[in-house]
Amino acid sequence: MKNIILIGMPGAGKSTIGVVLAKKMGYSFIDSDLLIQEREKMLLYEIIEQKGLETFKQIENEVNAAIQAEHSIIATGGSVVYGTEAMAHFQSIGLILYLKLDYQEIESRVGDLEQRGVAIPPGCTLQELYEERTPLYEKYAHFTIDCNHKSIREIVAEINSVV
Repeated sequence: MKNIILIGMPGAGKSTIGVVLAKKMGYSFIDSDLLIQEREKMLLYEIIEQKGLETFKQIENEVNAAIQAEHSIIATGGSVVYGTEAMAHFQSIGLILYLKLDYQEIESRVGDLEQRGVAIPPGCTLQELYEERTPLYEKYAHFTIDCNHKSIREIVAEINSVV
């Protein structure tokens, strides 16, 4: 297996699960949100505030499409699925896993959307964003991992059983 790419809503646990999974499998860990921040020398919410949502999505697409990795767990930002080049690249370099959580669980975990740097259009609710993105996550995922009511250990064990 070359790479495992984790997609899903903000708050789904992509980074947390990714780190644990990488340790368990002996893989490297890449957080694409950190790569974006490093490239732009700004936090995600600052990029969105200063450059706008569409520019942020373009930057995210470019950064993700340029990731060159092997034997890595890649945790992506929740909006990565808007980048067709990034998603095509990920499909060619690894296995894409959708970490699925019910809306209520996402809502309880996510906190302040703006401070978190969530790519959400003005006036759009988290519920609307969830409904918009879910079909995209399902479209790109090779496997969907239901993370509802499961511990990190249980999720990592389930991922190990499918990869």
